[in-house]
Amino acid sequence: MLKLNNIEVIYSDVVLVLRGVSLEAPEGKIVSLLGANGAGKTTTLRAISGLLKTQQGKVTRGAIEFAGQRIHQLPPEQIVKRGIIQVMEGRRLFRHLTVEENLLIGAAGRPDKASRADVAHDLEQVYSYFPKLRDMRRRTSGFLSGGEQQMLVIGRGLLAHPRLMMLDEPSLGLAPLVVDEIFSVIKQISQNSGVSILLVEQNARIALSVADYAYVMENGRVVLDGPASQLAENEDVKEFYLGLTQVGERKSYRDVKHYRRRKRWLG
Repeated sequence: MLKLNNIEVIYSDVVLVLRGVSLEAPEGKIVSLLGANGAGKTTTLRAISGLLKTQQGKVTRGAIEFAGQRIHQLPPEQIVKRGIIQVMEGRRLFRHLTVEENLLIGAAGRPDKASRADVAHDLEQVYSYFPKLRDMRRRTSGFLSGGEQQMLVIGRGLLAHPRLMMLDEPSLGLAPLVVDEIFSVIKQISQNSGVSILLVEQNARIALSVADYAYVMENGRVVLDGPASQLAENEDVKEFYLGLTQVGERKSYRDVKHYRRRKRWLG
């Protein structure tokens, strides 16, 4: 469904951030992008959603295709109409509105001009995924906890009836039990609705547990990719992103001689 073909991204006509990135997100699958801060993960999402322009960035080489059509030259509003929704890092809400009002805003931009019955059905679906939101539907959104806000922005994205949903760091700043709950729902969404999900995440353990396929990014490049179950057993991934040595012991990132493997990957 989504294909990035050797794209390069430059900010302010000077800073080269993505250096020939290629990846795919098939229909109905969860694909994860892993990597440290500055690897280029969020820039990849912005390139797909058309939000690079707001950051003085642009795709200077390669192509982005969705459902067989090139989209990297389209404005963000046209990309949204094609069914691509980005849930941005930071849980951005209309904090003065209620939970349900925030959710319904997601339905306002739907390209299919959904009926009230369709919107009501989708709203009930969101409440089935996140029962807490049903209980809090009249509560002002600004008073929700971080986990509740993350549930809300994912639910709002679902009300837009996406074909592809991109999630940027959904675990950021959340307690482990809340993270497990949210990622369980992400898996359900993929299985029940057939929505493709492109997941940017630093928590490699949880990302690989729900993803079908994963890509590892370093310095604006994809340096490793494969089925998520295989990457979870890869020694490099274990050492860099899961914090495990070959004998299964926890190891600090400072102790890892990471430059040798990175040099081999990039070479």
